[in-house]
Amino acid sequence: MKTVLQDLRPGRSVSLATYSEMAADPDPWDALMANALTTHPHYSRHVMEAHRRAGLAAADLTFIVVQGRLGLEALLPFAWKRDVSGLGTRIARPFLSPFITQTSPLVADAPDLPDILDLLVKGLQSASKGRIWRWPLLPTETKLGRGLLEAMDRAGWKRGIASRFERPIVERRGSYAGFLDEHPHRSRMKDLSRRHRNLSKRGTLSHDIATGGDRLNDAVAGFLRLEKAGWKGRAGTALASRPQHEAFARALFTGADGPVRVRADSLLLDGRPLSISLALVASGTATLLKTTFEENERSSAPGLLLEARIIEALYGTGFAERLDSATLAGSVLENLYPDRETICEIVAAPSGAARMITVEQRIRLISMERRAMVRVKRALGRR
Repeated sequence: MKTVLQDLRPGRSVSLATYSEMAADPDPWDALMANALTTHPHYSRHVMEAHRRAGLAAADLTFIVVQGRLGLEALLPFAWKRDVSGLGTRIARPFLSPFITQTSPLVADAPDLPDILDLLVKGLQSASKGRIWRWPLLPTETKLGRGLLEAMDRAGWKRGIASRFERPIVERRGSYAGFLDEHPHRSRMKDLSRRHRNLSKRGTLSHDIATGGDRLNDAVAGFLRLEKAGWKGRAGTALASRPQHEAFARALFTGADGPVRVRADSLLLDGRPLSISLALVASGTATLLKTTFEENERSSAPGLLLEARIIEALYGTGFAERLDSATLAGSVLENLYPDRETICEIVAAPSGAARMITVEQRIRLISMERRAMVRVKRALGRR
């Protein structure tokens, strides 16, 4: 049973719902994803279902849900976390897993977007019981990101930016030739062309694309083997190193039946995979999940060669309008993907929240924690 937080009938209401309640009525969820301003797939039914099946999300995971006259208009899964920004007490944040790289809510592309966002922000405040929100991986310069922050401002929230970085993306232009002509790192593109030619001298170099059936299953299985055979396998961070993560990958790339499509790209040399990339395609955007490569071929940069072929396919087949690298700061794709999207972590205090310390002081605590973690990692690395 959904818990109504604000009821504005006959117009709109904002409620809390569990994952089980959301999954019991999947069509509105799929319809919202298909009509969302958001270009990321992470809070779609398909991806959240894969989290649930792998044990990475609980059946009682809570969603903030905005309902309107035409159906579901916004949703955001969230959870509680003890955090330094809350002085060790629980704060609210959007649902995160190791595979979620953007946390924009799903919001319908509607002409009265500000009204929807105003109600969503009321839901955020009620759901968190007025406590602090720590919100990572939010694109703040998109229409949705700006609109969400403006809605917080209208509601009297205090907010600040704890960190930011520029994520590499590719916005599809008129032609591939134009893309190459305008590329800010032409030397990188020429270097990749040279590496491609050198590899081609050793055998037949091909780009295989799998979107379903046995070919997709084989590509996912090949990805798991290839990644585990490399340094991530030795470090225990490969998908196949952790049962939940492997289960997530297999659930994610099996039976996509909604607005989110799955895709595996492989760079093959005489049929042998040198690199495999897994991605999700929704709302005109292909979002990378993970890429792996044959370490013995590292000098040929097979991972980057595959990414370059994916960009070429973007123009050749038009499978998307946009590529999202889904990376953090310092990605090797920064010289390959020429466009950028600003990704921020914000700290936001609802109107009326306890003011033991300011948002600015909370952000300083986050910065101190980050610096301490860096020092610990460096110390451990020297052992």
